[in-house]
Amino acid sequence: MLKKLALLFLVIVLVMPVLAGCKKEAGTIKIGLEGPMTGDYAYEGKGFEKAVNLLVEQVNEKGGLLDREVELVIEDDAGDPTQAALVAQRLVDAKVVAVIGAYNSTATEPASEIYDEAGILHVTPSSTATRLTEKGFKRFFRVCFLDDRQGLFAAKFMKDALGAQKVGIMHDNSTYAQGLAEHTKRYAEEMGLNVAFYDAINPDDTDFTPVLTNIGAVGLDVIYFTGYHAQGGLLLKQSADLGQALTWAMGNACNNPELVQIAGVENAAGTYVTTEPLPKDVDYPEARQFVSDFEAKYGESPDSVWWMMAAEAFNVISYAIEQAESTDSEVLAKFLREEMKDFPGLTGPVLGWDEKGDRLGTIHLAYVINENGEFVVNPQQP
Repeated sequence: MLKKLALLFLVIVLVMPVLAGCKKEAGTIKIGLEGPMTGDYAYEGKGFEKAVNLLVEQVNEKGGLLDREVELVIEDDAGDPTQAALVAQRLVDAKVVAVIGAYNSTATEPASEIYDEAGILHVTPSSTATRLTEKGFKRFFRVCFLDDRQGLFAAKFMKDALGAQKVGIMHDNSTYAQGLAEHTKRYAEEMGLNVAFYDAINPDDTDFTPVLTNIGAVGLDVIYFTGYHAQGGLLLKQSADLGQALTWAMGNACNNPELVQIAGVENAAGTYVTTEPLPKDVDYPEARQFVSDFEAKYGESPDSVWWMMAAEAFNVISYAIEQAESTDSEVLAKFLREEMKDFPGLTGPVLGWDEKGDRLGTIHLAYVINENGEFVVNPQQP
């Protein structure tokens, strides 16, 4: 009997490390977050981090996904394409099951190729360049809406809401901005508008006086800038310094309170912005709960639509993991494309995705910056 007990004890001693190893191997479910935590777009990247961390904590408090804790692996690409490629490889090496990001299309494009090659599910919350989903990547999705849809909205807004006939369009040669500019120009011309000015700035410049002088000489009804908020703010400030009385409209990358800080409230007031609705203006119970939870945790409101879009991307991924009962990217991508329909999203109903991974439907609003520097829904919509 003593020999049998000793043998049993020996077996337990030998098996326990194996079982512990199995448990460790199951481990956490790692989800990557790629975004600009530093640089010109850090406001958005840090907002990504806050929004997704909030939901990760809520999920883990309820027992995680598939009885496993979720671990958020955060990497900073600074909005730079070279850094984005390095970040993507680090997240692949970290063995994440899915990635949320990047913020800007210029960073998302090279990263998407690495995630595709590694077979990892990739959901961008904010990269709207149309060409990103024309590469045939089967695991690439987005919860934001495409530039061609915003371009159509912007052209209609300038014509129908602002009554413009002679318009200008300016971009910064980035993947997103150039694409939005080209789509807006095409739709504007189809609607009979006279695109009397079309040009690009160098985003590394800080003095835009020459291009602003050229714009002022054309006599435009409105000038539409499709670049990012850092340059948008400088354009507004320098235009005012020149004494110009231009009517400015800007794309959704300028939907950012830092635009007002850079320009100055008095210079930003009256600027129009075409964008997806801000969190405070999304009238769904899921959105209201997210805003309430965010304010309770951080003591501030989620002022950027892209923060809520990042949270939306996490919810989409976590829902797919639970429903498909898998962390295999191929299984998850198949579920998203074929089975996930009419999901009650934070940013409005997620109807589903087309065969390219583009979210079905489109939701845009026109905002105007008021005298207090606040983004408010413009009374006239196209």
